[in-house]
Amino acid sequence: MKKITIIGTGYVGLVSGAGLAEFGHEVACLDIDENKIKNLNSGKIPIYEPGLENLVRKNVQDKRLAFSSDIEKNIIESNIIFIAVGTPQDENGKADLKAVKSVVDLVANNLNNYKIICTKSTVPVGTGKWIESQIKSINPNLDFDYVSNPEFLREGAAVNDFLSPDRVIIGSRTEKAFNEMKEVYRPLYINETPILSTSIETAEMIKYASNSFLALKISYINEIANLCEEVGADVHQVAKAMGQDGRISSKFLHPGPGFGGSCFPKDIQALYALGKEKNIELNTIDATIKTNKNQKKRILNKLLRLLNNQVTGKKIAVLGLSFKPNTDDIRESPSLYIISELSKLGAVVDAYDPVAIENFKSMHQNINYSGTWKECVKDADACIVLTEWNEFRGMDLNELKSLLKTPILIDAKNIFSIEKLKLLKFNYDNVGRNFS
Repeated sequence: MKKITIIGTGYVGLVSGAGLAEFGHEVACLDIDENKIKNLNSGKIPIYEPGLENLVRKNVQDKRLAFSSDIEKNIIESNIIFIAVGTPQDENGKADLKAVKSVVDLVANNLNNYKIICTKSTVPVGTGKWIESQIKSINPNLDFDYVSNPEFLREGAAVNDFLSPDRVIIGSRTEKAFNEMKEVYRPLYINETPILSTSIETAEMIKYASNSFLALKISYINEIANLCEEVGADVHQVAKAMGQDGRISSKFLHPGPGFGGSCFPKDIQALYALGKEKNIELNTIDATIKTNKNQKKRILNKLLRLLNNQVTGKKIAVLGLSFKPNTDDIRESPSLYIISELSKLGAVVDAYDPVAIENFKSMHQNINYSGTWKECVKDADACIVLTEWNEFRGMDLNELKSLLKTPILIDAKNIFSIEKLKLLKFNYDNVGRNFS
């Protein structure tokens, strides 16, 4: 088994660290935020991710997983160092590599013998080449290998995605590095999970290409949904039939208010920025970005239409703040745009989410927050559902109508029965299904 150091304890670093410990390795997850490390050592998980708390607790108890801010010591003692820090979008749409560059310098100054330095962070194509060059310039006599090992973790299903992935990508320049990394994932190899060997540049591109394609699928089905509304077709039936075509598959063919989260928006922007840098027109990528922005506006306009554009002073109940269910991540969530616009128009916004309220408060302190969906919708002039939490799927529509001041409902995730809503005489709209 390997002695592994992971630098960064966000979604990727924490899930990867717990997963690698579960594979039997000795793992140290590191962060410069000492308060964060203190909380982790006391059992407080900084993110909401189903199954993660139990996985962390189990491997800490089994002494395979530890948390520390002593980066230098753990770099020296490890065999493999994973870089798992954030690469947010900068003002030009490119990936901001400040954190990555800081970690690389730190690693380079503390290497003492052969090690593998591996990125889990999503980085632009060419970053690996720069990292190799930077380490050599700081520590020219050291023998090391660099590897690109991109993650494909879905928030809300990240633990399962790590323990049972569709594939593992290992981008390396040497057979030695590939074989070492293959041993890291030995439990998956035994289970016949495909472990693909590529160049470093190919591995970097696979991550961006995959996320951008999935984002494209979402934007595509949203545009089809919008057209369905105009011609009287049902987008659910359209998507179901499309998904039965093996060339297409049913995944990511679910219309809604647009994609969000920590990956798709920044990764597709970074890919577009790379295309501009290399003078390559990425027209489908550009269209995907524009469609996603327009979809959020379209959902807002549906609500305004049902309210006859009279929003000032109206109580609007917003159900769902996270960009998807089973996570507390609000980054690029459609709710951020819609609530911001409603507030500008003078609406009184009351919001509820099972787990994301505290995160949302850091962005919006000028709205009301409720402890239950019933409290949120009580005496509201309209309700809009933006996240498909199971709690919302299970709502009693009779009770919902009785609590609302007026039965105006926007179902941006298509979780309710149109027939039931018609029967109850809701003033209703959705995405891609004819209600008239």
